[in-house]
Amino acid sequence: MTDHRTPAPTFAVVGHPNKGKSSIVATLSQNDSIAIALEPGTTRHSQAYDLTVDGDVLYTLVDTPGFQRPRQLLAWLEAHSLSASDRAETVAAFVNQHRDDPRFHDECELLTPLVEGAGIIYVVDGSVPYSAENESEMEILRWTGRPSLALINSIGADDYSEHWQSALGQFFQVVRKFDAVRAPFNQHLSLLKAFGQLEPAWEQVLDSAVLHLSGQRAQRKSQTARLIATALEEMMAWQEKRTLTAPQSEAHARDTLAEQLRQRWYQHQRKREQSLRLAIEALYQHHRVQRQEAELRWHSEHDLFSEGSRQAWGVSRTYLTTAGFGAGAIGGAGLDAITLGSSLGTGALVGGLIGAAGSYFYGDRLTLPVLKIGALRHGLQTASFGPVQDSQFGYVVLGRAVDHWWHIAHRNHAGRDPLDLEPSDSHWLDQLDSPHRQVIHRALTRCRKQRALSSEQRQQLAETLELAMDLYHQWRTAGG
Repeated sequence: MTDHRTPAPTFAVVGHPNKGKSSIVATLSQNDSIAIALEPGTTRHSQAYDLTVDGDVLYTLVDTPGFQRPRQLLAWLEAHSLSASDRAETVAAFVNQHRDDPRFHDECELLTPLVEGAGIIYVVDGSVPYSAENESEMEILRWTGRPSLALINSIGADDYSEHWQSALGQFFQVVRKFDAVRAPFNQHLSLLKAFGQLEPAWEQVLDSAVLHLSGQRAQRKSQTARLIATALEEMMAWQEKRTLTAPQSEAHARDTLAEQLRQRWYQHQRKREQSLRLAIEALYQHHRVQRQEAELRWHSEHDLFSEGSRQAWGVSRTYLTTAGFGAGAIGGAGLDAITLGSSLGTGALVGGLIGAAGSYFYGDRLTLPVLKIGALRHGLQTASFGPVQDSQFGYVVLGRAVDHWWHIAHRNHAGRDPLDLEPSDSHWLDQLDSPHRQVIHRALTRCRKQRALSSEQRQQLAETLELAMDLYHQWRTAGG
């Protein structure tokens, strides 16, 4: 069967050297492997990058060299054109005639995708003044007859964007300010919609691309919630074990064993947290993230087990009381069931009070595991360290994971600054309602007791974490 679908459009990102073209390509193609450098001429050959979702290419971006001799090129075009009707053919003739001319290597690399039917994304640096040389570039692009828009990507501190807006508006139907490093996701989608309006043949395929990218973003958030839920379940239940062939009767020997197992337990938990971070980064196609911490570790004062992390990411005693009461009440309901309701709800009440009290008194410190040595059997003993003693550890892991997700989800692929995961001063989970607090608390409590979550409980936890991630986003954007 013949495929009559409109092929995915191609956009050539063009402009003067060192004005942020490669940064635009990196962000719009979700590819952080694209070389971005401060010195001019980093891009010497056109390179195409596909943006793919679920195996389908939504569009292709071509990173091109910058104009080197726009005035000479424009002069040649004007000398060889007979009328406005042959301008596109004249541009194609220039490329064919000068393809092997080293003087115009960059111009030919830049113009080739346009001759072949690509749309134009013209990039300028809004932090430098407009110049007549830019006018030559824009006139050349107008000669191609291709649908085009202009982006003002300010690199430096100065702002000449108003002057650029006026000048660009004379050559391009659509002019947008677009910060390749900081532009929010909805601005990416807005550019696609704008191109669909400029080129009717692309409108349907780009509308479909917008839907695919929006769906991908929602799917990535759901997948992240499941990754965090799985990590929480594993880390809360983790236990280090060692089989002993001789009784550990001396205090010194027991202390040494406890320290060895404790270090192994700490190391495992740190590595598991790091693997979670890498999985989230891979999900969002961030493969070259630099962090402020060496070897994937947090700042020393914000290590997973530090007091600073507990204060930053652990929940308040009030929060634990609310969540603990609900979890305890559900546990106490079993007593009512056994007594066929004759306790008149006493079991649920007592269970809730016990849960709330336990959560309250353990809320101000992070209680870590202790060494346990089992009974001697057949000449062997089993020593264990873990699982974690209280649920506060889970909230620390959760807070750090959601904060990391937020930074990654809102990081453009042109970003090259190290990722700084510095904690905040207040806690976002306080905005979560009581029933959802109880879902998280019950899951953490069950896991630390080494009772596996059912598939239904695991799904409920992931859905609640996704809601918590939404709350965190609202909290951060509100200045949390």
